[in-house]
Amino acid sequence: MTEPQISIGILSSSEIRFELYGEFTSTGLKNKLSGRYNAKLDEGIIKIYQDSTLVMGSDEINFTPNDFEIESFLLRDVIIGKNFHWEKKENQRFRGSLKFIREEGKITAVNIISLEEYLTSVISSEMSPNSSTELLKAHAIVSRGWLLSQLEKIRPKTKTVSNNEIKSENELIRWYDHEDHTNYDFCADDHCQRYQGVTKIISDSANNAVRSTEGLVLIYDNKICDTRYSKCCGGITESFENVWEPVRHSYLSQIVDYKFELDGIDYDLTKENNAGRWIKSNPHAYCNTDDPRILSQILVDFDQSTQNFFRWQTEFTQEELSAIIKSKSGIDFGEIKDLIPVERGYSGRIKKLKIIGTKKELVIGKELEIRRTLSKSHLYSSCFIVKKENFVNNIPQKIILQGAGWGHGVGLCQIGAAVMGEIGYGFDEILVHYFKGAQIQKIY
Repeated sequence: MTEPQISIGILSSSEIRFELYGEFTSTGLKNKLSGRYNAKLDEGIIKIYQDSTLVMGSDEINFTPNDFEIESFLLRDVIIGKNFHWEKKENQRFRGSLKFIREEGKITAVNIISLEEYLTSVISSEMSPNSSTELLKAHAIVSRGWLLSQLEKIRPKTKTVSNNEIKSENELIRWYDHEDHTNYDFCADDHCQRYQGVTKIISDSANNAVRSTEGLVLIYDNKICDTRYSKCCGGITESFENVWEPVRHSYLSQIVDYKFELDGIDYDLTKENNAGRWIKSNPHAYCNTDDPRILSQILVDFDQSTQNFFRWQTEFTQEELSAIIKSKSGIDFGEIKDLIPVERGYSGRIKKLKIIGTKKELVIGKELEIRRTLSKSHLYSSCFIVKKENFVNNIPQKIILQGAGWGHGVGLCQIGAAVMGEIGYGFDEILVHYFKGAQIQKIY
C-alpha cells in the first residue's frame, strides 16, 4: 500500500475569499496565479475574480501549487465547531491543492493533500502539540487508522448507500457518520476529524509524532481497525454498535477506563439503577481529572470554555425544553411531561429515549440524535438521568439532566489517554488499553 491523497471539504458559501501564497497553476490558464481572490457563484458557474477583474469561470476549478512543501493558500471565514456552543469563524491556511466545486447551490472549497500531511494538522487541531509524546503518537495511529478504514468504505468502485434510519409511527432511530459526504472524502470539522490546515501546526511535536509512526495502524482480524475517539468517556467506553450501525467490532467494545475494575461497583450500566448510581458517583478513572495542564493538551483554544464534563448537569425550564425539542425535531410535542430512558448502552449512554409530551409521544435514538434533540447545540453526552421539579398540573416546570462524559465514548478517550501519557504509559500501552485485542502494524 502507498500513502494516499485525500480530499477534505473545508468551507461552503455563496462567496469565498481566498489567498494564494506562492505560484499556483490552474487548468486552461498559462499565467501563474498568486495573491487575493474571490470565488462567486454566478448563474450556476463558479467565477474567480481578482479585485473586480474576472480571471476565469467553470463548473469546477483547481489550483495546484508548484511546490507543495513551501506554497500554501488561505481561506477566510472558515466555520469551526459548527452547530456546537463554541462555533466561530477564523482564517485558515492550508498546504496542497485547492478545488472549488458546486454543491447544493453554494461553492465548496476542497483541500487535496497527502494523508500524512493531513494527520499532522489533525493532531495539532484535535489537541495541543505540547501534549506528551506518547499521547501524540497514540493519537496519530488512531487518526490514521480511522481515516484509512473510512477510505475503504467510501472509495469502492461502486458505492453503496447505507441505511442509517429506522422510522415508524412511534420510533425514530438515526445514526450519523461521515458517509454523508459524497463530493469529497471528509469534512474539516468535528463531524469527521477536526482539521485546520497548517494554521494549528505550532511546534515540531505533532510533526515528529506523525513521522515517527508513519504507516502504523491498528489491525484486528487482518483488517485496519476503525479507530474511533471522543473527548471523555466518563469512566467507561461505549460499544460501536450502540452509537452507529448495528455491527459489532470486538476492538470497539466497552472497557473500564482505569487500570482495574473498582470494588463495590456494578458495571452493568444497561440497568437503569446501576446507571443512575454511576452518574451520581465520582469514580476513579483516567479521564477523571481537573489538572489544567493535562486538560489543556486536549481542550485547546475554544474547548477550554467547556468545564465539568466528567460529571455535568444542565437545567431547562418547561418553556425552554419544549421549544428546543420542537425546533430541533420539527415535532410539536406540546409541553414535555417526561423523558424516559428506554435502552442504555454499556457506558450508560442512552440508545433510545422516550419523549412524552401533552401532544405527542416518540422514542428517539441513537445517542447523537438524542443529544441534538435536547440541546440548542449538543449535550455533552447521552449518558444522563432525568430529574423533574416544580410540578403544575402534573407537568414539570423544571427538568434537570445529570450526566457523565463528553462525546460518544467509543474507542480512545482523549482525556484518559492524556492522563496515561503523563503518568508514564507508552503509546502502545495506551492503544492496547482502549482497543482490546488489536495489534499495531506498519502498512506502508
